[in-house]
Amino acid sequence: MRIAMVTDYYLPTLGGVQTVIKAHKEELERSGHEVLVFAPLSAPSADPSVIRLPTARGFAPDGYPFTWSPAAAAAMLQQELRAHAVDVAHVHTEMFAALAGFEAARALGIPVVQTMHGRVDVYTRSVLPLPGITTALLAGMHRRRMSHDRSDVDSSSPYTRTRTARRMWRLMVSQANHADHVIVPSAHFAQKLSAQGVETPITVLSNGLERSVLDAAGIPEVRIVPPGEQLRVMWCGRLSPEKRPDVFLEAVGQVPGIAAHMYGDGVSRAAVSRRAADLPDGRIRVHGSVAQSEVLAAMREAHVLVSSSLDFDNQPMVILEAIATGLPVIVTDPDLAETLPPGGGLVTETPDAAGLAAALTRLRDDPALLTALSEAAIAHRDLVAQHTHREALVAVYDAALDAVR
Repeated sequence: MRIAMVTDYYLPTLGGVQTVIKAHKEELERSGHEVLVFAPLSAPSADPSVIRLPTARGFAPDGYPFTWSPAAAAAMLQQELRAHAVDVAHVHTEMFAALAGFEAARALGIPVVQTMHGRVDVYTRSVLPLPGITTALLAGMHRRRMSHDRSDVDSSSPYTRTRTARRMWRLMVSQANHADHVIVPSAHFAQKLSAQGVETPITVLSNGLERSVLDAAGIPEVRIVPPGEQLRVMWCGRLSPEKRPDVFLEAVGQVPGIAAHMYGDGVSRAAVSRRAADLPDGRIRVHGSVAQSEVLAAMREAHVLVSSSLDFDNQPMVILEAIATGLPVIVTDPDLAETLPPGGGLVTETPDAAGLAAALTRLRDDPALLTALSEAAIAHRDLVAQHTHREALVAVYDAALDAVR
């Protein structure tokens, strides 16, 4: 089977979407499928299977290359999909590359699978300047290329009460309803999409890590904190308000006897660095953006990973990477509990800094508990391997092909 992955974000920029696509690509190719990736890139890729879409010059919001123009991208994609005899278009985002993917695939009668990776409503609210204005412009540009008629959003839900949130939910629901099949990595997000009117068949399919990442992670070791040693705590992700790095910083400030490390970059980097510098006894170090190999190396040295986001993340890849290295995980969002292996992590009693500080204190004072959490993560390591989900992914492609026959 020939699959075209169409995305607004790809390597070398860092993020969960990029990591998922890389994992899909590697595992599908390993089993004999042909995979092409189409994305905006700051420069042409050395990999001939990664094809650069028309990309804006001098405009890279939040550091990401931006597809422009949509019409040029659609025309190029239509030509490339036809030339490569692509069977399925798998779209991973909601911006102009994605819209071009829909337009080109529809023109050729190729089925479209859409993965809904996350909450665009929260991301735009947190990252875009003047979100009341910029989301209106974004939704208007999206609507010009894809009808929003099939997007009746329920405004009574807690996450759709504002005009800007409903605007972005209409965008997400509309795009999902234009696809032939939708993939969602978590049950909690799938339930929200269904509740907001997505009628396209939805498959809940966990993300996974490719074999090269599992190999790089190495053979996991059970975490043991010897007497007198500090608890080594790790945070990794985009330094942006929706990830709530401020909650992590506040919690770390309340818990002596730990050494914390933050990895990632984003719009909150300067504020995070300033606040980290004010914490006592060099308790936290901000490393910035690093390669995935360095993240995995840091995970092997850490005792626990913290995810501080709330009502935003779908299934963070960094949690899967932590499990692969035998690293226990603390989450502040109860929705993310489904990502944790049984007995392999903790959900804070409350999602605020006090709740996170209490969980960190508990692990600092109970090394035996941390060791038990690590043992459980290692026992369930196979659950995060992409090869365990490959056949289910191919089954979605087959279902999409059947839908257009």
